[in-house]
Amino acid sequence: MAWTWRFEKSDGSETEPAVQPEEFPTQGDAESWIGEVWKELLDGGADQVTLLEDGTTVYGPMSLHAETSGGEETEVAEGTGAVD
Repeated sequence: MAWTWRFEKSDGSETEPAVQPEEFPTQGDAESWIGEVWKELLDGGADQVTLLEDGTTVYGPMSLHAETSGGEETEVAEGTGAVD
């Protein structure tokens, strides 16, 4: 099984990532990677990502933008790929 990310603009169109990804052997490895590089991806023009397993969507799109919750910004949780 290969776990990969698709990088998208906010309109859902694919875009080239600022950081070149790899194929990951596990979902956890893929999510850890996105938790480490999401800011670079966002700065490079990606707005959201979708996780794929062997080409099939597992979840997403997931925004890379910080969201406000009660006046505080939240970020993609490092190592989980989830937004806090």
